[in-house]
Amino acid sequence: MNITTFAIDIAKSVFQLHWVEPATGEIHRRKLARGKVLEFFAQRQSARIAMEACGSAHHWARQLAALGHQMLLVPAQKVRPHVIGNKDDAADARGIWQACNQKDMHFVSVKSVQQQDHLSAHRVRSHWVSQRTASVNALRGLLYEFGVVIPKGRRAMMSWISENSAALEQQVPPGMWRLVHLQLQALHELDQHIDAVEKEIAQMQTESPDAKRLRKAPGIGLLGATALAATLGDASAWKGGRHFACFLGIVPSHTGTGGKVRMGGISKRGDTYLRSLLINGARNIVRLAEPPEWVAQMLKRRPFNVVVVAVAHKLARMAWAIVAHGRDYEDRWRGAAAQAAA
Repeated sequence: MNITTFAIDIAKSVFQLHWVEPATGEIHRRKLARGKVLEFFAQRQSARIAMEACGSAHHWARQLAALGHQMLLVPAQKVRPHVIGNKDDAADARGIWQACNQKDMHFVSVKSVQQQDHLSAHRVRSHWVSQRTASVNALRGLLYEFGVVIPKGRRAMMSWISENSAALEQQVPPGMWRLVHLQLQALHELDQHIDAVEKEIAQMQTESPDAKRLRKAPGIGLLGATALAATLGDASAWKGGRHFACFLGIVPSHTGTGGKVRMGGISKRGDTYLRSLLINGARNIVRLAEPPEWVAQMLKRRPFNVVVVAVAHKLARMAWAIVAHGRDYEDRWRGAAAQAAA
């Protein structure tokens, strides 16, 4: 007996369903209020349920999986080519149904509550860091309008303002001086918020065996270890380390026509935050006074940034292997094929 495949276009209030009865081929469309979704699927036999991997998709996937259904989360960019005609909820649901039935479709793994909890801390920290950077730049730009040139860097700016506060007060209008104090107070509060979140992230590392193992690898710090552990889960969503590196966009993009393929820069697809953590960690390795031998040899024949990306690619493969196989990082570890050849 064929299993029915349902496609759901999720929303805040009204959900759109699309499915085809395997026995008759009859096409069904139905709208459900948010509160009726679980009730509807609780009365159905075990089925495949596909959703676009967007906001709240992981929550609904966990809820529906608890009812015994098989969940499929389709990447949003894979759904759009299947939406034909005018875009509406029914067309979106139909597009999701068609996309999930493609034989070569790669689905997004459903994140657990703990994974989302840990990743939320990283998102909040990243948001506050961007706010802090924007506040620093805004303050520097406003003071520049009054002829005040501040050194680059947040810490250098804060130190400079503290040392030159008396002269600065005389140089700018009283209203502007009050705004400077308000902006400095806001920056101080943002620093406190960021420190609090970083303490939470440090606690997450102690609770996650995978994060502890990842932390031992070179180029992977506290943020990278916890974010990678939360994203990878049990690492079963990826076929291997190269597949995970491709997911992060640390692989060359390419275009091809007429049998000719042209390789470009990295694709920059996937999680921007994780990719930036790995790139920064790789940059620290390449900048060492005595980097690993293979890195030093590559620096002789390739540009600096190309080597950084190559090291980041290796870090991604290494992270997948550490989590997938549950083993600690070993500097001179050799795989089974290398050991057999020796």
